[in-house]
Amino acid sequence: MKSRSQDQSLSDSRELDRSYDPLTGNPPSKPNEKTIKQRFLKLLPCCRSGSSSSITQSNISDDDELSTVRYRPERIDRLVQQTNFTKKELQVLYRGFKNECPSGVVNEETFKSIYSQFFPHGDSSMYAHFLFEAFDTHNNGSVSFEDFIVSLSIILRGSITDKLNWAFNLYDFNKDGCITREEMTDIMGSIYDMMGKYTYPCMKENASKEHVDNFFQKMDKNKDGVVTIEEFLDTCQKDESIMQSMHMFDNVI
Repeated sequence: MKSRSQDQSLSDSRELDRSYDPLTGNPPSKPNEKTIKQRFLKLLPCCRSGSSSSITQSNISDDDELSTVRYRPERIDRLVQQTNFTKKELQVLYRGFKNECPSGVVNEETFKSIYSQFFPHGDSSMYAHFLFEAFDTHNNGSVSFEDFIVSLSIILRGSITDKLNWAFNLYDFNKDGCITREEMTDIMGSIYDMMGKYTYPCMKENASKEHVDNFFQKMDKNKDGVVTIEEFLDTCQKDESIMQSMHMFDNVI
């Protein structure tokens, strides 16, 4: 009878010689020649026009670059437990992730390159940097499939509190438990840079500063110059428009 380590070694070797996909249980098919942007849209079905509320596998093809994989994801059953996605949804998302990231991880420069294609009239590099850091939960300069899927699960399927905590973490750059005016100025500046100068209606030059001022006027209850997680959660949960926005991506997958 084979030992557990022998079984794992066999699984690893089958994966590396492209005879087995550890997450889907299927051999990979032919390479996908779609553009980066098209493949990234496959990775995020919620961004596709006319996307339905359920994922189908019929138009998702695997890639033929599994031999370059250096990072192997956790078993699918564990990811089902850690996220709010079904096994089939994880399989489809994993294949899309591999299409763009055959090595199993994405670095910041690749992330920025992908993100920039959605905002051709602006500079999305700084916002993409902040977003990448929010996905890079291990602070190792790369985002694995697990990192990506756990955050995506929160954004799409998490509770209101989970979503708000994730948003707070995005704004809290140094992770000290509070948002400073400087941090909010940087994040708002990056958003306006990303949208570009050709928006309609045109944005005022001081729009970013006004947004930051409004944020602190509403959120900073004790006027100490910082917004804590408690202040953030309390204010957001009492704001009807914010609460409606939290449901924006419900049922997109």
